[in-house]
Amino acid sequence: MFHLIWYILIGLISGVIAKSVMHVHMTMFWTTVLGIIGSIIGGGVTHMFSRPTNERYHPAGLIFSTLGAILILFLCYKLKIHFPQVNPF
Repeated sequence: MFHLIWYILIGLISGVIAKSVMHVHMTMFWTTVLGIIGSIIGGGVTHMFSRPTNERYHPAGLIFSTLGAILILFLCYKLKIHFPQVNPF
């Protein structure tokens, strides 16, 4: 159960960082989904090149999760895929 909460928390943090870097406005749900998918991509890249020593947590996890989320936002921008936006009023 703790792993699921941890994945959601890291996904939310990396999604918030990625959407603020790319200047995208989206709901908290899609921000979390973006961060979790970015974590999957970033974790896959990280585990290809180096294995974590304790087999549970990789020190570059948040960094590569954020980079994966930025990559997803960049690809969505290039392919003209839009996420649901938050109405300001």
